[in-house]
Amino acid sequence: MTNFPFDIILFDLDGTLVDSARDLCPAVNHALGVIGRAPVSESATRNMIGGGTDMMLTRALEATGGLVSEADYERLTAALLDHYWANIATNTVPFPGCHEALDLLDRHGCELAICTNKSEKPARELLDALGLTHRFAVIYGGDTLGRERAKPLPDMLQAAIADCGGGRAAMIGDSTYDMRAGRAAGVTVVACRFGYHDVPVSELGGDVLIDDLYHLVPALENLSC
Repeated sequence: MTNFPFDIILFDLDGTLVDSARDLCPAVNHALGVIGRAPVSESATRNMIGGGTDMMLTRALEATGGLVSEADYERLTAALLDHYWANIATNTVPFPGCHEALDLLDRHGCELAICTNKSEKPARELLDALGLTHRFAVIYGGDTLGRERAKPLPDMLQAAIADCGGGRAAMIGDSTYDMRAGRAAGVTVVACRFGYHDVPVSELGGDVLIDDLYHLVPALENLSC
């Protein structure tokens, strides 16, 4: 297939390709339980995801009584990660249309990359568990270049584009971290109406908004400039 307007498609992971709140919520609640905090709902957790584990835990603590000491925070982070890594794909599934969109992009000859603020190790473990790793030429986690260079900075997007050989790229995501990183990298940005939003969907500010991943390739095809 020819005449597709993009060479490289960059994907966020949590809330964009996979519905990982199904396993992140139990991990957050496990950590909160260590200090006797009340659990948060899965719907609430969906609005806490986006900036990596530290941001998610911080938001959960703020929602359930406030922040804790540095020592307790480190203990809760370890508890959260231990629980999550042991159950990383127990309930997580790709969003509807994920496989179909990746198939179509492959047929169009696109290079595909993951650009997530999730740490690289669990990102790879999750992709492995879901049988998705082989789909991507490049996988960047929030710690791959160092946490200080994670989204919303454009660094991992720029590195992934270079690794994929350069060309016209688009960033697909569900949060302002993705939108801002894409803008800073100078690439087209597609916002997902589904997923985990840190602002109302109307405020994400993508070049185009899609209802599901079935609509991704047609949306990209319509972006001719």
